[in-house]
Amino acid sequence: MEKRIAIIGGGIVGATAAYYLSTLPGSQNLKVTLFDDGIGQATAAAAGIISPWLSKRRNQRWYRLAKDGADLYPQLIHDAQIGTDVYQQTGTIVTREAQPDLEILHDLAVDRQKTAAGMGQITVLSAQDVQRHVPLLTAPQPGILISGGARVDGAALVHALLASAQDKNLTIRRERVTLTADEAVHTSLGDRKFDRIIVAAGAWLKDLLAPLDVIAQVRPQKGQLIELAVKDYPLQENLPVVMPEGERDFIPFGHGKLIVGATHEDDKGFDLQAEAAVTADLLASAQRLVAGVTADDITAVRVGTRAYTDDFAPFFGPLPDHERLLVASGLGSSGLTTGPQIGRLLAGSALYGGTPDWSEYELPLKTYLTSASRA
Repeated sequence: MEKRIAIIGGGIVGATAAYYLSTLPGSQNLKVTLFDDGIGQATAAAAGIISPWLSKRRNQRWYRLAKDGADLYPQLIHDAQIGTDVYQQTGTIVTREAQPDLEILHDLAVDRQKTAAGMGQITVLSAQDVQRHVPLLTAPQPGILISGGARVDGAALVHALLASAQDKNLTIRRERVTLTADEAVHTSLGDRKFDRIIVAAGAWLKDLLAPLDVIAQVRPQKGQLIELAVKDYPLQENLPVVMPEGERDFIPFGHGKLIVGATHEDDKGFDLQAEAAVTADLLASAQRLVAGVTADDITAVRVGTRAYTDDFAPFFGPLPDHERLLVASGLGSSGLTTGPQIGRLLAGSALYGGTPDWSEYELPLKTYLTSASRA
């Protein structure tokens, strides 16, 4: 018997869910439809760093989710036959200017490595060592190299996952949809019913759930980054990602392309306009580490909208009192790290049902979702 599943949102969670719904056992009996108009999507604007191990977050549930998300990547990339231009374990360098801070960072890395084989090797680097690894840096800082760290192009990853799923059982509809009070998807062609609906629409989740009398505790955050044309060093596609102390992240993608950013702007709502002052700030960060870079080297500015909760933690799973729906939101700036694991788990739940226990990764969903009639 054919089962119909809808996905609302084609970012990292929705795309990964669609991919697994096309590959998991039993997927041959599924018909999957994904709805997304693409406007403001955080993933499409993102260039991510997959390296959660040295995070100072105290939320252990988030850390386990992020760690497992990083561990999932190599298998996902292999199975989906995605190339190194999209994802590559180039290593991650996290810098600290002061020697005592560098020692604290190293101790943290050694401790985290005990339960995180995916970290790979840990190497302490002098400023000169950092420059040898990333020669485009002209003002490097000493740091720690984590060999298992990676970089990923969010838009390219989503495109590849969705293209793979389209070859099997996925149909994509490029439109913005809403939900009805009786759990139908309201489309431009009328209301459609599905056996299960995965709602992975980021900061737009709040509006989508309103007709169901559900209030989602989630807010938008604007993020901007810039692309720069820099000197194309030999083997630049293998240069490590750099997370410099006090500066924006540096993500070399090879062929002379450098990504710098992104910002975290809490007071801009769903605004998608690139701002000259923010672009100048991102460029200034680049100029402090890369000599000779000017505004003429900016080739693109990307803007997207992330979703955040008050405790900065993501949530996902079956929607309480609405068993047909599964939801995910609040991934924040770590969406490209945690998103694939969340998408995989939601796909399994949508396909096989049951009452999954994901308490190792998150607080109960009712922490973030409440009934409007009880508010």
